[in-house]
Amino acid sequence: MSFVRRAATVLAATTALTAGLALPALAHVTIQPGTAEAGGFTKVAFRVPNERDDASTTKIEVSFPADHPLAFVSVKPVPGWKVKVTEGKLPAPVKTEYGDLEEAVTKVVWSGGKIAPGEFQEFEVSMGQLPKDVDSLSFPTKQTYSGGEVVDWSDAPKTDGTEAEHPAPLLKLVPAADKGAAAATTAPAVAPSVSPVAAGTASSSDSSDGTARLLGGAGLVVGIVGVVVGFLGLRRRPSA
Repeated sequence: MSFVRRAATVLAATTALTAGLALPALAHVTIQPGTAEAGGFTKVAFRVPNERDDASTTKIEVSFPADHPLAFVSVKPVPGWKVKVTEGKLPAPVKTEYGDLEEAVTKVVWSGGKIAPGEFQEFEVSMGQLPKDVDSLSFPTKQTYSGGEVVDWSDAPKTDGTEAEHPAPLLKLVPAADKGAAAATTAPAVAPSVSPVAAGTASSSDSSDGTARLLGGAGLVVGIVGVVVGFLGLRRRPSA
């Protein structure tokens, strides 16, 4: 019994520790999907879960990178929420494929709505052109609750690989895929060729199988009829 109690205690402690490590991660403000192709355009959603039992989230403030500004930013309306997009002048013009960029979006704020306890909301943004010279973009976010509490999700990733207490939403940038190579690789799988002979054989096989089943069924009916007729004949035969 002593061994069983010790095992139960260790199991309970392990479960509590695992839950304690996992639950905070579920409550983080994140960006979905977490990756995008460098040099292109993308649509992402800032996923905001409510992590309080006694208050609702009423405001979300997302800061956009100033060191790698994005020339094009547009937001998707969220029912029940007001949105304000703030642009600011950059310290120095940034050269892009579309010319020198002197102003860019610095902040997007959603307010007036409510994310109740146990719920989450997604705020979608279309943006680009994503830079090619970095491997990620950080979007520090402030989450305001109805009780006045403000949670600042702005911690940078730790160098030792462990998770920060309040990590900022991070968009990882990956090299653009070779569209030509991808098309060549997937083309046979998308449009497989079918041999006319094989198709004809399959059709013929299906037809033969159906015919055999029909003949078999007809034979069974004839056999049953024969048995019934014979039985009736025996009953009518006069006894000697």
